[in-house]
Order: sequence, then structure tokens, then C-alpha cells
Amino acid sequence: MTDLILLKHELLLTALLLIFILMKLGKDISNSSFLKMSNALLLINFIIGFFGNQHGQMFASMFQTNELMALQKNMLNGGLLLISLSSSRWLNNHIHLPEFFMLIVATLLGMFFMISSNNLLVFYLALELATIPLAALCSFDLDKRQSSEAGMKMIMSSAFASGILLMGISLVYGVTGTLAFTEMSSLIASDHLTVFALILLFAGFAFKLSVVPFHLWTADVYEGSPVAVTSYLSVISKGAMVFVFTSVLYQVFKPMQEVMYQLIYIGAVLSMTIGNLFAMRQQNIKRFLAFSSIAQVGFILTGISGFSHTGAASATFFILVYVFSNMAAFAVAGIVSSAIGRETIDDYKGFYRTNPFLSWVLAIALFSLAGIPPTAGFFGKFFLLSAGAAKGNYVLITIAALNMIISLYYYLRIVRAMFMDKNETPIGSVNLSFNERAAIIICIAGILISGIWNGPFHTIHHSVTEAFSITPF
Repeated sequence: MTDLILLKHELLLTALLLIFILMKLGKDISNSSFLKMSNALLLINFIIGFFGNQHGQMFASMFQTNELMALQKNMLNGGLLLISLSSSRWLNNHIHLPEFFMLIVATLLGMFFMISSNNLLVFYLALELATIPLAALCSFDLDKRQSSEAGMKMIMSSAFASGILLMGISLVYGVTGTLAFTEMSSLIASDHLTVFALILLFAGFAFKLSVVPFHLWTADVYEGSPVAVTSYLSVISKGAMVFVFTSVLYQVFKPMQEVMYQLIYIGAVLSMTIGNLFAMRQQNIKRFLAFSSIAQVGFILTGISGFSHTGAASATFFILVYVFSNMAAFAVAGIVSSAIGRETIDDYKGFYRTNPFLSWVLAIALFSLAGIPPTAGFFGKFFLLSAGAAKGNYVLITIAALNMIISLYYYLRIVRAMFMDKNETPIGSVNLSFNERAAIIICIAGILISGIWNGPFHTIHHSVTEAFSITPF
């Protein structure tokens, strides 16, 4: 019975996947009914995820779970539910609705096994389980050439990154003679071969996180994919990789912290700066949010570079904030795209005159992404920079602060377009469904409440303290 509880989150997703398959093979039901049942199942899955969690290991210690991992999985479950609710307009009109839920639950299952992996081989298998269905989702708009192109770029780029990652895993195994995370930490030595292996592993993680210079696939894939998939890539996929990267970095590669710090430092500076500079030039809202997400990764790496409890907690808290903020922005973009088919920033000129509610939602989401108080995004970045400053590298913190100022320009550029600019052909009034309105309200409430109430951060910090034993360097 204990083993079943340890595998609770994974078994629940497996059950969901089986139910979706049976619903597809069974009696034909309308998309509207299927969507209602799917949302109900995702809500039940999310609620159950908070109860009865235990910590322990299984399968010869290759699988592990604890309070922090359970919390991280619950965050991803909540993000998936928000994606389903906010994308109901697009999903309701898609001919392959059941297949969408099968694929997206399958990829989330892979991410859960990845978070709980305690072995490099299990981690790699889970990563492939998460990646292959995701590539299929990127090409889910079957009648659009851009979507097929996005799927092709995703699978080709993933194959290249997987090759680099496998090479790094092979070298680590050759150096240590083990694939187990718990044994690897005491066997790693700072020789040239290990450093090279570590660089290859970091490159594999950097691709999934869209860290510069491994970001070249991001904007094209985000633009070509359906908005629901783009939001999943930006929020859920990236969040899972941050969780895994933090866990592996802090627990496995502690003897190599100096080398990892240099890699993280370079990645953070390049991601923040290049992400911001390219975001200024974008006209398509999805490409804009793609480069915005690249810049946000730079801030996350800044917090992780502190190698402390606060660094791990701030990264996890920022993902929670990011789920609410980015989901709200993508929800508005997805609703407008599905209803009217317009995706450029210029289309949002005069948006407030026809859609005041959606305008305020998008504005609050952008304020949070920019780090403007009292939104949660401000406190998320404040905690990240504080964690990075604990290392004593004030040059990195200064660069991050300057990039925060630069980001204000392109975030407020959209706010100005909505509230101040005029448009001869403005976007018409958009009527929201119950699901869309519910998703938006949850996101806005999350942005405001987690910015005012410090309970979420303290809960995360406590979970991190229980999960990690970190010696700052």
C-alpha cells in the first residue's frame, strides 16, 4: 500500500490516460461533453494530489518522492488544469480533442517521473517520455503549415539535445561507475573529463530551459504551435526542468559547484540580456512571450546560482508565480487568437475600448512578468536576486537589475497599446465562456494573493529545507 501512495501522482495520471483512451474508443460523445468530463477529471486529480503524500524510495532507489516533489507535481497539475480551462474555446472546436488530452497527460507523466528520478537512466527515459508527445502536440494544428514546422523543429532539436545529454551521461558513468544520484555525488572528482561531461549535461538541461545559446528553437516553435501548447511549453515543461535541474545540481554535483557556477553565470547573463533585446523587436504575441520566457530563465538561474536553501526555494516559488502570470497572458492571447485569429501586438491597439476586462487581465499579467509591485512577480524576482546576492557576486545582480529595467519597456509597450493607442480596426468584443473566465480569475487571484501573502514562499522554503542538505560555497 505504501508503494502505491509513493506512486500516487504517477498512478493518477496513468488512470487519467487510460480513461481518455477508453472514452475515445467508446461511444462517440461531443467535444463539449468530453471537455467537461476532462476538466472534472483534471480537477479531481489536482485535489487528490494534496492528500496522503509520503516520502520514500522505490525500484532499488531509482524512484524517490518527498514533500517538495509532491508540491512541485501539484503545481504542474494545477497548471495543466488552467491550460485546459483557458483553451476551452480552441479545444471545443478541434477534431482531435481526445488525442490532445492523451498526449498532454502522457508528457506530464514523463515530467513527473523525471522529477522523482534518482538515477540518470530513469531521468533520461522520463525525459523522452515527456518530449516525444510534446513534439506531436506542437504540430496539433493540422491545417497550418507553421504548426507542422514547429513539430518538426521541436523533434529535431530535441534529438540533437538528447544526443548531447546521452554523451554527458555516458562520460559521467565512465568516470563514476554508477548512474545513481545518491552514489554519484561522492564519486565525482574535478578532473578534465568530468568537467567536460558536466558541460554536456548542462547543455542538455539548457536546451530544455531555453538558456542562451541553446534557445534558437524556442521562438519558432512557440509561434507555430497552438496557444495551448505554447503555454504548456512555457510554463509546465520549463517548470519541470527547473525543478529537476535544481535537484540534480544541488544534490549530485555539489563537488563541482565552482564549475557549475561559471556555466550558470554565463547562461544567466546571456539569457537575460539577449532575451530582453529580442523581445523588444517582436510583433507576434507568441514570439514576444517566447523571448520573455528566455529572459525569465536568466533570472531563475541567478537565484539558483546562490546554492542555498533560499536559492532553491526562490526558484520553486518563481515557477508558481510564473504559472499564474504567464498563464494569464497566454489565456488572453489564446482567447483572442481562437475568437478572431489575430496574434500581433499591433492588433491590441485600442483593446481596452472593446475588452476592458481582458485588457486589465493582460496588463496585470505583464506587470507581474516585469516585476512591478505589488504583484507576485516582484517578490518572485526579489527572492531570486536576494538568493543570488548571497553568493556575493554583485556584478551578476547588477546585470539582472539592469535587465529588469530594460524589460519594463517592452512589457509596458503592450499596456500602452491596449490603453492609449488607437486602432482603426480594433479587436471586437469577445464573449468569455465560464471555463475561460474561471481560469483567468484563478490566475489573477494567484498573482495578487501570492504577492501579498507570504504563506506560499514559507511553505516552499520549509519543503526545500526538508528535501535538501546544501552546503553553500
